Order: sequence, then C-alpha cells, then structure tokens
Amino acid sequence: MKVGIAGLGRMGSAFARRLLEASYELGVYNRTPQRADEFVERGATRVASPTDLWGETGVVICMVADPHALEEVTLGEGGLLSGSAPSGTVVSPPSGAVLIDMSTVSVESSRRVADAAVERGVAYLRAPVSGNPTVVEAGNLSIMVSGERAAYERVEEVLKAIGPSVFYLGEGEQARVLKLALNLMVAGTAQLMAEALVLGEANGLERGTMLEVMGRSAVGSPFVKYKTPPLLKDDYATTFSTTLMYKDLELVLDAANGAGVPLPVTATVQQLLQSCMSTGMADIDFMSLLPRLRREAGLDPSPPAG
Repeated sequence: MKVGIAGLGRMGSAFARRLLEASYELGVYNRTPQRADEFVERGATRVASPTDLWGETGVVICMVADPHALEEVTLGEGGLLSGSAPSGTVVSPPSGAVLIDMSTVSVESSRRVADAAVERGVAYLRAPVSGNPTVVEAGNLSIMVSGERAAYERVEEVLKAIGPSVFYLGEGEQARVLKLALNLMVAGTAQLMAEALVLGEANGLERGTMLEVMGRSAVGSPFVKYKTPPLLKDDYATTFSTTLMYKDLELVLDAANGAGVPLPVTATVQQLLQSCMSTGMADIDFMSLLPRLRREAGLDPSPPAG
C-alpha cells in the first residue's frame, strides 16, 4: 500500500520513517519542500500540493502544528478537501479515500474538517497521538482514533506500523477530547515535578536523589522516568516546546468552556507557561516550568538555553 503524508515536521518525519521501515511506499508533501528530501532519496514521491497526494494514494495522513495549519492543508487552496490543485485542476479523491489527521487540534476545527470530508466523500479519522519523536522511533507511540469504524478497520494496520498501541474510541470527536485530557495531565505533572524538585533543592536535597525516589514511588510514571535523564543534566532541548504546550492548554480550555467544565489547575499552569514564554523560554522544552520556579525561588537567576 502507498500512503500519503502531509506535514513533515519532527513528528510527521518520524511517522514517515516508521512507515518506510514497514515497507510502505510514500507520497509526501511539506510546505517547505526540502524537508521531503530525505524521503525522496529513499523512494518517496514528492508532490506540489496536499491535494496532489490523492493522485498517489487513497490514504493520507496529516500531521501539522495547530488548528490553523490543519484547516489550511485540508480546506485551503490546494488542500486535501478543497477539490482543486493550485493550478486550477479539479482533483477528486479516489473512491474509499481515508483522511487520517494525527495533529492535536481543537474540537471545533476538527468538526469543520469532518463536514468538508463528508461533502467530498472522504472518510475522516481523528487520530491524535501520545508521545514525541523519540517515542515514535522506539515503537512505543499510543494512538487514539475516532471516526467511521469501517474506515478505521481499513487503515488499522497502517496506524499500527506507526505506533503499536491503537485505541478506537467512537464515531465522533472522542479522540480529540481524550488527547487534550492527556496533555492536561502531562502539563500538570510537569508543574508538580517542578514544585517538588524546587522544594527539595531549597532544603538541601539533591535532584538526582529526588528523581530516583519519585520514579520508584507511588507517583512514579513513564513521564517522570522519561524526564529524569535530561533534568539531571539541566538539558531543556525541546521534545515538546513551551509554546506548543501553551497552545495545547488553550485548546483544552476552549473545549472545557464549550462543555461548561471548570479547569482551574489547567488555567493556572497555562499562565505559568505564558510566564516562561515571556522570559525567553518559549522555544525550549515545556519543562521550562522548573527553571522558571527555580528563578522565582532565588535558586537560579538566569534562564536555561535549549
């Protein structure tokens, strides 16, 4: 089977490598064409616009940064659901076409894409993920899927080639909401880790000792263990940037407001991330919450480099 990928950022590129390793052929699109060079060298077909991917395959994966980017690559000029290429050529997705969006976006934006997919006769699956490029490369990615069940069953093996843990959740936007709920927990855990570490360090405890005990205690989690090595080295090279986590919490709060659900802790963590961004830490890892708090506690006056 040949699979199309629209969006070759860090995550989209990791997906592409996994699919190539599983012997899938690829059609690829990226707004910056040079990002596709690696995959073209390995036999992928580069196309000029997202909608051109339908000429290569009936299964297209979209992985972009935010709701605006999703609507641009699907509904904008030359988009997957626009019906025409930038040249003006009419493009019709093949019968049985499936669009799989694996981005983290708002429920509202996802619904607009879903409506357009119905009009174009394309099955639309929401398939956001839990993990980062390192997790993808290790083969440990979790994928949450909602949308038409028959379409899911047609592409289940494609998804499992990207990440082995795939959870089907229902026919609508359930996957979007669960993804946002998970990111809420990740951001909250990051802030609690920061508070615990700064409390301990201010009272003479070593960070390595605290992280080891945390990892083996009742509050230990894969997240705590995953973050331990970089935190021991004060390494804030981004796996997921402060800006992106701030964006995701904006989506969480929008979904909560739409459902009438108060999320006071999430709102506070988002404000703390905004403080990180305003003090030069927008592009480093969202564990910038730790140096922000250390500085506030008088333990470290300067922001870290990414």
